[in-house]
Amino acid sequence: MSTKKRQINVKQDPQNRSYFGRALFFIVIIVFLTFIGRFFYVGLTHTAHGKNLTKLAQAMYAEQTEIKAKRGTIYDAQNQPIAEDTTTYSIYIVLSKSAKTLEGKPDYLQDSQKTKAAKVLSQNLGMNYDDLLKLFDADDGLYQVELGSKGKHISMETKKKIEAAKISGIKFTPAQARLYPNGVFASHLVGLAENEQSHLVGVMGLEKVFEKQLKGVNGVNKLAIDSRGTTLPNSKSQSKPAKDGDNVYTTLDTRTQTYLETLMNKAQETYKPKSMTAVLMNAKTGEIIAASQRPTFNPQTGEGLNDMWRNILLEDTYEPGSIMKILTMAAAINSGNYNANATSKSGSYQIDGQRINDWNTTGWGDITYREGFIRSSNVGMAKLEQAMGEKTWLNYIKKFGLLKSTNAGLGNEAAGSIEYKYPIEQAITAFGQGVNVTVFQMLQAMSAVANNGKMVKPYLVSKVVDPNNGKTVFSQSPTVVGKPIRSSTAKEVREMMQDVVTDKDGTGTAYKIDGYDVGVKTGTAQIANENGTGYLSGETNYLFSVAGMAPINDPKYILYITMKQPKTFADQGEMGMLASIFDPLMKRVLDEANDSNDEKAQTSVPDVKGMSPKEASEEMTQSDLVPAVIGEGKKVVKQSQTAGTSMLTGERVILVTNGTLTMPDITGWSRLDVMKLSELTGIDLDVQGNGYVTKQSVAPGEKLSKQTKLTVELK
Repeated sequence: MSTKKRQINVKQDPQNRSYFGRALFFIVIIVFLTFIGRFFYVGLTHTAHGKNLTKLAQAMYAEQTEIKAKRGTIYDAQNQPIAEDTTTYSIYIVLSKSAKTLEGKPDYLQDSQKTKAAKVLSQNLGMNYDDLLKLFDADDGLYQVELGSKGKHISMETKKKIEAAKISGIKFTPAQARLYPNGVFASHLVGLAENEQSHLVGVMGLEKVFEKQLKGVNGVNKLAIDSRGTTLPNSKSQSKPAKDGDNVYTTLDTRTQTYLETLMNKAQETYKPKSMTAVLMNAKTGEIIAASQRPTFNPQTGEGLNDMWRNILLEDTYEPGSIMKILTMAAAINSGNYNANATSKSGSYQIDGQRINDWNTTGWGDITYREGFIRSSNVGMAKLEQAMGEKTWLNYIKKFGLLKSTNAGLGNEAAGSIEYKYPIEQAITAFGQGVNVTVFQMLQAMSAVANNGKMVKPYLVSKVVDPNNGKTVFSQSPTVVGKPIRSSTAKEVREMMQDVVTDKDGTGTAYKIDGYDVGVKTGTAQIANENGTGYLSGETNYLFSVAGMAPINDPKYILYITMKQPKTFADQGEMGMLASIFDPLMKRVLDEANDSNDEKAQTSVPDVKGMSPKEASEEMTQSDLVPAVIGEGKKVVKQSQTAGTSMLTGERVILVTNGTLTMPDITGWSRLDVMKLSELTGIDLDVQGNGYVTKQSVAPGEKLSKQTKLTVELK
């Protein structure tokens, strides 16, 4: 039986092998066909595992370089840059003795040069000499050390001074940065751009609001390379050019703005207020000519940035105090609730058992409402509100644009608020309590009085231009946002404002300006307690203010200044404090307007670079400009104003030659001229006083160097 079984197994064995062979054959065929199919699929689609092989190969063997777009420039009203792109540097010191140049020479800070390095860096970076020596001698096995914040944002001029010392191991890393040539200059309005991950980003002011337009679009440049990083022969670069950012043009006047900053600095030093604001606006157009606040900051150095991040002019609301009486009087006249001949008892007044007092508590007996305005009577204004009725008065408050943003286009603008439920609350709004406003809201409202009833919106940006094609992508022109009062009403209120200055009993006698008719309204607003109960007490716990217009018959300018909680008073009290800013600034712009009315023409600055000093001077003179040649060279290499810029005839243009630089006689030069001289020559500058140069510490004809320090006195 066993033999038979073995015979059956022998017969089946060849058959099993045949089955196995055929199965193996089919498996091989399937694998082969799968491989071929996959091969053709990859070959046709250039894709594997969902990834594009062509792009992967290109990425592996292509070098891509980013082409930085230039951030747009912010200009003043005369097309002078007030914020522009530049390159700054961060410094580091190589300490490792393994660092060598390609020629094998030491490329680290050698022991023999450490004292020299400490001296050079302390002089140019403001660092402590001994601290630098300790840093250089630290035995921590470090390859290199950095110098902290003092070693960052270094200018090209400072870099050149350090490099001139020829000290090995001092290295610089370039970075895209923002140049603010005027320093403190409407800082919260112009704003700030900071370097974030190697890109400039606007974080405040116009720099932030117009970030999308200013930033531009970076380009790329691609080169084919081999596995060793060498550019392949006959390969062509593939480039996508960068698109530079748009340029923003403002309404700011640099001369006026610089002067305002100087006056604000002096007031800050003298009276030490908690905060201040000042804005000069074109009454006809709403253009902001100059604006500033304290605390402020220097966007070039960052100094003061932590003291105040907010834009007080737009983001902060406050009770305006007696400046509100301009609007109260206008509303009463316009609504038919003002009688020029009527008199009323001043001093105090009760509404629903609550007393309203005049600022001197006793009043002036029976006075007209016009006299009440001149003397700044709270009682008189409260009675006018009662005569109008709460609905009429609230309607005028809204007509004047309060309780809503002016939409000036500067971001984060507050709308304001009002407490208006009870009769006493309604009455006190007539003299600026219980209603919260912004500086820009008050400017807009007052423009109706200055502009014969037409209320214009304040604005800072006139246009945005694409430099790549010259097209204007955004423009802004004077905008009438309402006509809350008649022309006759506006004229009558302006006459009262003039009386505030000229009348012996007026509260604004300190604001007289020789040769001009000026109208003002003064304000002394109480400051609410932070806990919401009542007001602060104390002689200086007020918001002092003045709002003025000139020339009063047909105002061209509105100037509004506030000062909160000064620590000291002027001899003339609050009037003297604000007059120290108001009077000189208003006089200057009125003087300049007179010059303009005398047809002082504008001219275009010619391009004189490359010319001889004589030829360049003749060219400037022919353009009705005043040339000032610096240096003994035979060729002009720099000029203080960019070719094509529009300037007033008779203004000065500084021309720097390629020879030894010598000090000119700068008697009579303006602050701006002297600052331009410092910028062009690289000398240190200390300016004392206001006005024009009367003294200079460096005599005319003396040679100038990077170590020269020039002190000038202005009067």
